[in-house]
Amino acid sequence: MTMIGWLQIILFCAIIVALTKPLGWYMTRVFNGERTFLSPVLRPIEVGIYWISGVDEKREQHWLTYTVAMLLFHVGGFLIIYGVMRLQAMLPFNPADQSAVAPDLSFNTAISFITNTNWQNYGGESTLSYLVQMLGLTHQNFLSAATGIALAVALIRGFSRASVRTVGNFWVDVTRTTLYVLLPICVVYCLFLVWQGMPQTLGDYVEATTLEGAKQTIAVGPVASQVAIKMLGTNGGGFFNANAAHPFENPTALSNFVQMLSIFLIGAAMTNVFGRMVGNQRQGWAILAVMGVLFVAGVAVTYWAEANGTSTMHALGLAGGNMEGKEMRFGIVASSLFAVITTAASCGAVNAMHDSFTALGGMIPLINMQLGEIIIGGVGAGLYGMLLFVILAIFVAGLMVGRTPEYVGKKIEAREVKMAMLAILVLPLMYLGWTAVGVVYPAAVASMANAGPHGFTEVLYAFTSATGNNGSAFAGLTGNTLFYNLTLASAMFVGRFFMIVPAMAIAGSLAGKKSVPPSAGTFPTTGGLFVGLVVGVILIIGGLTFFPALALGPIVEHLAMNAGQVF
Repeated sequence: MTMIGWLQIILFCAIIVALTKPLGWYMTRVFNGERTFLSPVLRPIEVGIYWISGVDEKREQHWLTYTVAMLLFHVGGFLIIYGVMRLQAMLPFNPADQSAVAPDLSFNTAISFITNTNWQNYGGESTLSYLVQMLGLTHQNFLSAATGIALAVALIRGFSRASVRTVGNFWVDVTRTTLYVLLPICVVYCLFLVWQGMPQTLGDYVEATTLEGAKQTIAVGPVASQVAIKMLGTNGGGFFNANAAHPFENPTALSNFVQMLSIFLIGAAMTNVFGRMVGNQRQGWAILAVMGVLFVAGVAVTYWAEANGTSTMHALGLAGGNMEGKEMRFGIVASSLFAVITTAASCGAVNAMHDSFTALGGMIPLINMQLGEIIIGGVGAGLYGMLLFVILAIFVAGLMVGRTPEYVGKKIEAREVKMAMLAILVLPLMYLGWTAVGVVYPAAVASMANAGPHGFTEVLYAFTSATGNNGSAFAGLTGNTLFYNLTLASAMFVGRFFMIVPAMAIAGSLAGKKSVPPSAGTFPTTGGLFVGLVVGVILIIGGLTFFPALALGPIVEHLAMNAGQVF
């Protein structure tokens, strides 16, 4: 651990905090339908989209109608991705003559991209054509990200409105998010990435001759346009198999730093959107503080673990920390920071192989996902996931003082608490249930590259990543099998939609309630006590739920390492 390393971490945090307020201001205006500096250009396009699709932008929807529209929208996205993958061999823009993708892998990938997970049981450059990467994956990167933001805005409206039955219009929210937020940033972002050295071409793969005279095929393609939205929309699916460790997906130290910023950018700004829409920006800063405490703690542990290395390295006299699976271009600090960022958000992009991290260094990304990826989280999804824990924390505070809990003027009653618990508990059902099957079913065990606790962690990480809609992996697990393609797809589907429906039910319930003015007995929700309470509730629930599984994996692996045994 070095001073330069900590300065990089501090600089990252400072920039994110600095960008939160201006972007939150802009996004709030977009979601409220107010004029922005892009309106003269984009408003006619927006109106045209409504006219073509038959959408009345002034007609709002009940929470159930909003949710059904969202689900139908994703059915269409699934069919598009599945169809183009199965028909890939007959479609244009296929310079490497890639064949049709297998049915089970197409199914897994389609579910993966509509759920904003972007789990990849394939190598992008060796499996998919340019058309599939663009029409199937990049387009869904935009729409799945826009959906997460739209759902978070609908939940915010539940808190900010009073005595109404509607939470917005799904089609309007998705259109505005895509048109005014995601596309403009990605256009500029894509040009920056090309400037940094990232390919953006429809030309054929490049044939090169090495110094030894051998022929080598270098894969290229429309990379920058996919990388921009994969990072900004916390999708994470790489154009290349090595993802952000590939020099064409992450050419320089500057591109690496900007990619890390873009992963957190919208998720952090959504907290400011929440504060503005409920009429008190301090509420948003309090939520961001909860996220910040958990994030900094995770970075500190991971950086320490990777910089310290292993006892085996110490015994061999190897200094400099654990560099296995890391790019020399980025080093330990940028690799550790990236790993925590990508799992705190539901991004899944990696610039180092998490399977090669130390036991404790790899445990923090795992815990980030197991908590529901609420530490910034996916765009939109992180905020509504955090608000579920806020509801539970407020409920606990109410129990302690014997008073009906309130949050931003809304009474939190039995219905909201039940829905919050349902959304939170469905996640460990997938994490732990499928892991239990995966470590005993022979066909699944055969996919494990490592024995002992590390092999167990590979399986636990896979199902945790899938359910948490992250998409990163312990690369030692072979996932492209019938068992993992189907079970991971089911985990991704449940992790996304079985959490969304209860959250939307909460939005509808809160929107119909009257606003309650604060009184002397109202628990303050903008100070340090509230931040500490929410952090405590998150850690207690996470510890009670996941400590036994962690004890079987990374914890016992760390203890074994100290005893001289590695896996």
